[in-house]
Amino acid sequence: MTDGIHIRTEGRAGRITLDRPAALNALSYGMCQAIEGALDAWAGDDAVALVVIDAVGDKAFCAGGDIAEMHATGTAGDFAYGRRFWADEYRMNAKLFRFPKPVVSLMQGFTMGGGVGVGCHASHRVVCESSKIAMPECGIGLVPDVGGSLLLARAPGRLGEYLGTTGARMGPGDAIHAEFADYHIPREGWAALTAELCETGDWEAVDRAAGPAPDSPLSAAQAEIDRLFAGETIRDVLNLLKLSQSETATTALAAMGRNSPLSVACTIELVHRARLRDTIEHALEQEYRFTFRAMEKGDFLEGIRAAIIDKDKSPRWRHPDLDAVPAAEVSGMLLPLGADELKL
Repeated sequence: MTDGIHIRTEGRAGRITLDRPAALNALSYGMCQAIEGALDAWAGDDAVALVVIDAVGDKAFCAGGDIAEMHATGTAGDFAYGRRFWADEYRMNAKLFRFPKPVVSLMQGFTMGGGVGVGCHASHRVVCESSKIAMPECGIGLVPDVGGSLLLARAPGRLGEYLGTTGARMGPGDAIHAEFADYHIPREGWAALTAELCETGDWEAVDRAAGPAPDSPLSAAQAEIDRLFAGETIRDVLNLLKLSQSETATTALAAMGRNSPLSVACTIELVHRARLRDTIEHALEQEYRFTFRAMEKGDFLEGIRAAIIDKDKSPRWRHPDLDAVPAAEVSGMLLPLGADELKL
């Protein structure tokens, strides 16, 4: 068994349980490979009617990818490890998105970054009272990846641009409104639901167990967010935000101002590109162009240093502020990679 993950079959269900609660179930390279292996094995296995993905602990389903090793290798000048990790992780994300059988994900607590790539590509995405879902990658000099740009692009209106550039956290009602989740089921009902899924293989048990979605503050703010984030580029969005005196605009500007300017600018472009093509393959390909270059030409290594190595929370980004990113640099981060292009 791979450390940090428990994979088995129970009755009619394939079971994947993330089991690194002390690390908020952060995804390691080995865990990504184990998930892909399970999906490959179960796709054509008639004994497996559906897949259930859950996690140990109360704090998190999965708070992201295990990025410490990427920092260690990247600062030593080895960019190949991170690129290989991302390529293999993205291939797993695509297989999960395209899996030919129902996949039920049970997402308590924090579900962020790499956790979104596991939980939010399922066909039946369940949240509970403690769920907090976010794509905060711009804060570490990355972009919403693992197919997250497609999820953001599919969110109603301009919520994708807002959520991707601010890293705002969604409670259960917001996650359902933004289409990152489908069902609200109180946590106390998850054990019985899982037992029924394993016994019967009947995915409609999820529908029967679900209750009404909680209120969504995002829904109430939708019209204003759509107006504020309607710009084509980072400069357009900044102009709209700065012209507004609303609390939503002020809060969004403050959140964006803490993030990597290059990452924020590229995130807006990635969401727009994903919206135009609307396929998981295209979204992952575009994301990989950024992550492939993120250590060498982006803010990723500095973002990790400030967040988890030195923990000074004072990253020195390549650009002094959000409106200092040249459009040509955004294009450059997303140019085709030739022979290095992502191969799914």
